[in-house]
Amino acid sequence: MPEATCDIGLIGLAVMGQNLVLNMNDHGYSVAVFNRTTSKVDDFLADEAKGTKVVGTHSIEELCQKLRLPRRIMIMVKAGSVVDETIQSIVPFLDKGDIIIDGGNSLYTDSTRRTKELADKGILFLGTGVSGGEEGARFGPSIMPGGNPESWPHLKEIFQSIAAKVDDGTPCCDWVGPDGAGHYVKMVHNGIEYGDMQLIGEAYQMLKDGLGLSPDELHDVFAEWNKGELDSFLIEITEKIFAKKDEDGSPMVDKILDTAGQKGTGKWTAINALDLGQPVTLIGESVFARCLSSLKDERVAASKVFRGPTDTPAITDKAAFIEDVRCALYCSKIISYAQGYMLLRAAEREYGWKLNLGGIALMWRGGCIIRSAFLSDIKKAYDKNPDLANLLLDDFFKDALTKYVSKWRRAIGHGVAAGIPMPAFTTALSFFDGYRTATLPANLLQAQRDFFGAHTFERVDQPRGKYFHVNWTGTGGRVASSSYNA
Repeated sequence: MPEATCDIGLIGLAVMGQNLVLNMNDHGYSVAVFNRTTSKVDDFLADEAKGTKVVGTHSIEELCQKLRLPRRIMIMVKAGSVVDETIQSIVPFLDKGDIIIDGGNSLYTDSTRRTKELADKGILFLGTGVSGGEEGARFGPSIMPGGNPESWPHLKEIFQSIAAKVDDGTPCCDWVGPDGAGHYVKMVHNGIEYGDMQLIGEAYQMLKDGLGLSPDELHDVFAEWNKGELDSFLIEITEKIFAKKDEDGSPMVDKILDTAGQKGTGKWTAINALDLGQPVTLIGESVFARCLSSLKDERVAASKVFRGPTDTPAITDKAAFIEDVRCALYCSKIISYAQGYMLLRAAEREYGWKLNLGGIALMWRGGCIIRSAFLSDIKKAYDKNPDLANLLLDDFFKDALTKYVSKWRRAIGHGVAAGIPMPAFTTALSFFDGYRTATLPANLLQAQRDFFGAHTFERVDQPRGKYFHVNWTGTGGRVASSSYNA
């Protein structure tokens, strides 16, 4: 039997898996690796992992034999049934107390199920969100572990060593919670990522179509934005994208077809928001915007049928308009994160988790795709008030919205007048206006529900929780429906 000399094993040598292995090796951990196509193991050892302490294996049994107890095996494979199949192939070679870590983009309910199923067999499971892409995996990702709490002490040192660090050296990795909490937080992270990317895209279109800026001019604008409140990874890479030229010297961004793909995590976030009754409108619109982008042929045909506005007011102050768009982007970004945190709050209640909301902002502060200076302000808000009902009510964010709201409205007003699609910008402003409005027209909506379905309503002159039904036509009955749900 091979000598057990390795600290951790990893299965799945696609680019994320390879880079995590090299990251662990850099931090002094000995890693045993396996890939279903075993030639990939040999290629990895001969190329990227050449000269490292990485140990290659050609079967799962051999991998398990190489690992010190308790065995720690990280799976980096495609989410879904492949994860279950891989787990099933590992379990026969494990002992009680060994640990399986799923580092892919799994649905949180799958991680909850796997935690319980493996616990019944004496195996510990960790469903771990990993963000940062290829570069993050190699040099420091954001890591969001959840699952069986007994597993965390055995992985804490490794994960916090390889994770990104904030300025004071604090790792962007800490325990999230039980069951599927780690993958849930990663799901919400990805949903916010969808929102951030859509908002940046809308700002781009407003400056390109509304102001006629070239990619070179856009590069300069985004470079300037990245020095201030919008300082973030996504703004930084957008700046670089605008500067990239194709082989013929023309801007690369102009050569890319305007149809966006997606892998499902944004959709999962939107669906879960509906399930939990949370108005996470911006992420939902961002998912739908990608769906709309895929209708390229229909959009091209429709563009020949419908013409946009021809009487759009001229922009007389270019710098002022750019600033209006910046403020619209910043305010909408605040709304996106506030909605994401509303969802995290609701998940705590629904699933019985205790999430460290400030700690989650810290985990997202470095290494991950949505990393930004902005997140430090979120952490401060929850450090100051762990029971904060909504991020918008924190003084920092309240003051920012109050300061910029008129420019936010002005940018959107011009975009509407110019016929520029802004689903995320507009839904963000609508949410803000709805949230700050004491009386919404839902009283009429509830009257309609009671009229046609006897669904009952509450009265403003009676205590909450007391329900009433009106015989609106004089011919209806006195029996009310029991399906009222506010």
